[in-house]
Amino acid sequence: MGPLSGLKVVDLTHVMAGPTCTLMLADMGAEVIKIEKIPAGDDTRYMVPPKIGDVAASFLMMNRNKKGIALDLKTAGGAKVLRRLIGSADVLVENFGPGVMDKLGFGYADIKKAHPALIYCSLSGFGRTGPYKHRRGFDLVAQAMSGIMSFTGERPDGPPVKCGAPLSDITAGILAAMGILAAYAHRLKTGEGQWVETSLFEAALVQTYWQAAIAMATGVAPKAMGSAHPLNAPYQAFETSDKWIVVGGANQKNWMRTLEVLDATELARDPRFATGADRMGHLKELEAVLTARFKTKSAEYWLAALEEAGVPCGPVNDMLQALADPQTIAREMVVEVEHSTLGSVKTIGLPIKFSQTPGKVRSGAPLYGEHTNAILGAYGFDADEIAALHKEGAIAAPEFAKDEVG
Repeated sequence: MGPLSGLKVVDLTHVMAGPTCTLMLADMGAEVIKIEKIPAGDDTRYMVPPKIGDVAASFLMMNRNKKGIALDLKTAGGAKVLRRLIGSADVLVENFGPGVMDKLGFGYADIKKAHPALIYCSLSGFGRTGPYKHRRGFDLVAQAMSGIMSFTGERPDGPPVKCGAPLSDITAGILAAMGILAAYAHRLKTGEGQWVETSLFEAALVQTYWQAAIAMATGVAPKAMGSAHPLNAPYQAFETSDKWIVVGGANQKNWMRTLEVLDATELARDPRFATGADRMGHLKELEAVLTARFKTKSAEYWLAALEEAGVPCGPVNDMLQALADPQTIAREMVVEVEHSTLGSVKTIGLPIKFSQTPGKVRSGAPLYGEHTNAILGAYGFDADEIAALHKEGAIAAPEFAKDEVG
């Protein structure tokens, strides 16, 4: 059930960056035990609307393939349970605020003493070093401070614009998963665990490779360009007679092909557009000339003609159109998974394909504390101990709870 089958992960994350990391690991076969706080659980449970049934759609998306347990880590019983889970784990992932894990007695320095082979991963707003290490962070803040909001938008003199997707959250989760797997490879060779960490700020910065290259080379900060590319043209969205399309006519070969499709080969002799550098230097003029051509026919016409000519192109889809696209379906990027109370629920599929050990979306997101009792039983707690933990308020489980962890 995936290349990471057998890997045990204790998941102390919430909202998005950390859950993205553990989602990737779970989809590739790892056993992920998601620990939620008492009494409220993951904040994503309250990011509504929308809901599917009585569950937040956001929580369902980020937490499939995970088993759920609810613990109060400030109680002696909750701490005892976590220590036992860590004792059998390969990986621990957390994205608490700065210093929280240390105060709880589960900081890396403490855990390493008893579990030197454990891979301990931390995600935070700004990382564990530097002048901002004590700051809390959000995707909005990371996008602003990384420069992304300064070059996103329609025009250079426009207001700062945030990328619509939570760019730094998702990227940080992917980077964390990559770091964990690199540390796992090291452990397989040496037996040594280590502390892996990344931040939203760094995750946002690595999305600025092109703009950072320009800034470092020129000393000038790039500004917003709409859908255009900072280094190549034409490489942007164009309006046709009925809807928007994108055209990647950036290199010289594709530029010439684009001109043939537009029946505008005379533009190849225009000194303003002769080379890529010329086109970038006269981008507004280029946009105006090409837009006038594209507006003469429909998106369907241009996309068919551009594709036949070998020019990278595509429609500008809304989210529903993207999810229904035949390529999305063919690549199993929309799949259905069974939820304990909701039945079949649609979710995004695994974006990495393996020829020998395919991953799979196996189970829906857990109910709050759904697997608490079953997990405790599997980790050696007897019925009396579980009852005592409930009485202490160290654990929580719903009235509906699975009897087995399978």
